[in-house]
Amino acid sequence: MISVTELRKGVTFELDGELYRVLDYQHHKPGRGNAVIRTRLRNLRSGATIDRTFQSGDRVQDVRLDHRTVQYLYNDGEFYHFMDVETYEQPILSADVLGDAAKYLVDGLNVELISYENEPIEVELPVTVDMRVTETEAAIKGDTATGATKDAVTETGLVVKVPLFVAEGDVIRVDTRTGEYLTRV
Repeated sequence: MISVTELRKGVTFELDGELYRVLDYQHHKPGRGNAVIRTRLRNLRSGATIDRTFQSGDRVQDVRLDHRTVQYLYNDGEFYHFMDVETYEQPILSADVLGDAAKYLVDGLNVELISYENEPIEVELPVTVDMRVTETEAAIKGDTATGATKDAVTETGLVVKVPLFVAEGDVIRVDTRTGEYLTRV
């Protein structure tokens, strides 16, 4: 058990039989009375986000999460197939577990699979991913003076705002935290 005053952004804990990750944390001490901890939590099994307020003396159950490196292999239309780089086991995850991370999965990408009691709960992507542009508009001469951008569709279907000089077939680096274009590779 840990005190709620030890909660910080990114901490995972168990409450009422559900796993939660802290998305936002505020410690508020009013002039009189006990301190209040306001949190925004994401349920790791359902993906729902809730706001929860704790009193300073409350305690929650801490959990031990298992991290292992897996390599993305392919998507069969319904499930995403991975391979553990150490044991060569092949875990299969649904799109519900992956959430938005599925848009960044390219063949051969190594990710961290996070599981709790042998139940996969999420994947942690690297900070950047290199992706091939499959579709984009052609740039018009003279448009570059304004720093304009255009939409580009990557090999996974992710739509990214890119500078006008990026063409189809180019490989671009995308920030997985924000979904923004970083550079052409």
